[in-house]
Amino acid sequence: MGWGEVADFRIEWVDETGSTNADLLAAARGGAEANMVLAADYQSAGRGRRGRAWGAAPGSSLLFSVLTRPQIDVERAHLVTTALALGAVEACDSLTGVRPGLKWPNDLVVGDRKLAGVLAESVVAGNRLEAVVVGMGLNVRTGAAPSETAGTAVALEDVCGEVVDRGELLAEILTGFAHWMEGVEGAGGQAGLVASARRESATLGCRVTVELGDGTVLEGLAEDLDDGGALLLEGGTRVVVGDVVHLRGQSGSP
Repeated sequence: MGWGEVADFRIEWVDETGSTNADLLAAARGGAEANMVLAADYQSAGRGRRGRAWGAAPGSSLLFSVLTRPQIDVERAHLVTTALALGAVEACDSLTGVRPGLKWPNDLVVGDRKLAGVLAESVVAGNRLEAVVVGMGLNVRTGAAPSETAGTAVALEDVCGEVVDRGELLAEILTGFAHWMEGVEGAGGQAGLVASARRESATLGCRVTVELGDGTVLEGLAEDLDDGGALLLEGGTRVVVGDVVHLRGQSGSP
């Protein structure tokens, strides 16, 4: 689909690539400037969290990554994920009337079915954050999600009942992302970003299990997000990174 520009982002849209995240990580390490966007109709090696494979039929999803070079500490890099997710929530609402919720840490959901996933990967030199590449895969057309996820995933057109132009959706997401990135990098703006993530959260108030990177599994009520966007479980347990499962039918008080 060629090149375009939206809100200072330079967009290249290709028919196929292995992974838009991998392509832009290579570009970042090669010194590419910020605000590059790569979108693809098909990814042959799409990835989710922890390197999980994620496939979608050609042209069925909005698949893209953004190269950013935010002036923030390494510990706050995950807020770039939140900024993109919030931009997507608002874009879906604006264009289709569907307002997804945010499932901590990196999914958009409608009800409890996955609409989109966000994956951020950082380039770090010493203790300095050189770049963050953040990618999204958003199910647009019916059948966009892999068949094995049919019971747990949903497509935007299934919910809104109308055809969605992926180019328009990308432009709207990037416009919102640009706004929220001002909060990520601005003095005091991170608090507003996290406050918005709280409001849009589909996780807070739910009982959840959280699998940590070392395989430990926690269970409890998701009570809040702290000022850095970490998940706070009942009893004060703080989770910075983990895979969350909402325990259906178990919300509110334990």
